[in-house]
Order: sequence, then structure tokens, then C-alpha cells
Amino acid sequence: MTYRNDAALDFLAARRSHPPKMLRQPAPDRAEILRLLTLAARTPDHGKLEPWRFVVLERAALDRLAPVLRDQVLASGQDQAVADKAASAFDSPVIVAVVSAPVASDKVPGWEQFLSAGAVCLGLVNAALASGWGAAWLTGPAVLDETFGRNHLGLSEHERIVGLVHLGSRGETPPERPRPDIAAKTRWLE
Repeated sequence: MTYRNDAALDFLAARRSHPPKMLRQPAPDRAEILRLLTLAARTPDHGKLEPWRFVVLERAALDRLAPVLRDQVLASGQDQAVADKAASAFDSPVIVAVVSAPVASDKVPGWEQFLSAGAVCLGLVNAALASGWGAAWLTGPAVLDETFGRNHLGLSEHERIVGLVHLGSRGETPPERPRPDIAAKTRWLE
């Protein structure tokens, strides 16, 4: 194999997300975020439809939206602790909302386009981590309640947030977590 990239393999073997509570300022600047988004967009995309887009939430937007999310969670019947936890997710230095924006296609089903948007999330996390930033892909109330994206992030009726990718400077190294037993999750057919 002439295309082996041991550095990339070592990175993938050791990569781990940095929870938002461990992220610090400074956040990547706009030029760096655009570079990371460009790398993330190098993702599987059957039909070259680009069925995703980005909404970058900078500090002022996060400060404005955190109490809105808290109120929305409370209005849904959740208690104050759940609402406060939801709002605290917006404490990250910067968050990129990756939006599934399906394109009408006779060849590429919507579910496949949604998976492409999910692949963009992982690509963005990996690009950020490889660039030395801390990053994590999360969901939560802002993602699960589809009205939040429409009412506050400008999503259309057919769009949906796939994930919120939190970005910032790395704090302490997160602890390693248990990994799956791949042999137990694999079936071989001959």
C-alpha cells in the first residue's frame, strides 16, 4: 500500500471529543472556522448535492439564545435543572450548527442526504481536533425541538439541525472512555 498515512491512523486511534465544559477561549476566528468547514465539507455526498449548510453561533448569539432555550425547555414542561443544563450547553466559545438541507433528487434519498450531513459533523470535529482545537458534536434540546432552529436560526420547514459542534481552545485532556468490543459487534459472512 503506497498511500498509507500512519500519522492519520495514529490520530484516529487516539482522537477523543472535548466536552463543552472543558473548552476555553479563545475560539477559532472566522478565517479558521471557514478553513475547518472547508475540510468538513470533504465528506461523502452522493450526487454532489451538498445537502447541508452551517450556522455559526458566535459568543453574542450564544448569550442571546441561552435564555431563550432555557425558557423553551421550561415551557415544554421540563424542570429548572433540565432547563439550566440545556442553556449551559451554550457556554462554549463558539458553536457550529450543522443543518441538514435536503435537495430534491430522484437518485439520492433523503435519508442518505441526512447521513451526509452527519458525516460533515464528524468531519468538522476531526478537522478541529487535528488542528489543535477542542471540539465535540452534541445534540440536546436545541436540536431535538425542531422549532428552535426555525424560530431562532433561520431554518426552513424542510431543514433540521443534525448537530451542534462546539469549538474552542483545549482545556485539560478529557479522560479516556470505554470503547466498544468491535469483535462482538462484527459478523463475518463468507
